[in-house]
Amino acid sequence: MTAGPSFVRVLGVDFGLRRLGLAVSDGTGLLARPWQTVQAGPSSAASAAVVVDALAAGGEEATEVAEIVVGLPRRLSGEETDLTAAARDFARELAARTGLPVRFQDERLTSLEAEARLAGRERDWRVRKRQLDAAAAAIILQDYLDARRPPSSDDGGVDA
Repeated sequence: MTAGPSFVRVLGVDFGLRRLGLAVSDGTGLLARPWQTVQAGPSSAASAAVVVDALAAGGEEATEVAEIVVGLPRRLSGEETDLTAAARDFARELAARTGLPVRFQDERLTSLEAEARLAGRERDWRVRKRQLDAAAAAIILQDYLDARRPPSSDDGGVDA
């Protein structure tokens, strides 16, 4: 029996100037889940240090992280926003501090999608607000994981 492909965990980050949402993939690299929200630092370097500290304190699943995905802010038109350059600076700092590859994933509408999903199961907006950034990070990470997954050879049993 041949062993299946080996996967590692991926960390997803919803970058913000006040808060950073963090999500982590399962060990197979197929599913993302919200992990935590941390306060951003006053600079890109300080925010990267906050994430490094969260990983260090995160237990076994955090130490298995071998890749990081940072949400890249863009306008609906695809143009960069005021936060895009700061997100790029943060990603450079994070790569330098962790030695891990850091990739970008378009994060357009992820906070809106996260809010809609949370509203379906949590009525209290204060609770939703505390969960929003990590939920948005999970959507960013899941989009990344889905995009890198090879196409399925299962055609659903339909003969073409």
